[in-house]
Amino acid sequence: MDKVMEILMNMDDSIDYEKEQALIDDHILDSFGVITLVSDLEEAFDISIEAGEMIPENFNSAQAIWNMVRRLQENS
Repeated sequence: MDKVMEILMNMDDSIDYEKEQALIDDHILDSFGVITLVSDLEEAFDISIEAGEMIPENFNSAQAIWNMVRRLQENS
């Protein structure tokens, strides 16, 4: 989870990622931000995030992102 938080803070340190629960729904992360985040996550965690994983439920919070990363690591 620490690495996910580090990646998010490097993208935009003005957002309180520990509390935010609607990064996508509230348009805090735009499509470019998601693409950047996906690339950073894939590199940091040696995972592949397919297009089908790019849904708001997987990216609305740091916890949701971490849950997706762990699930993808387990399935690889």
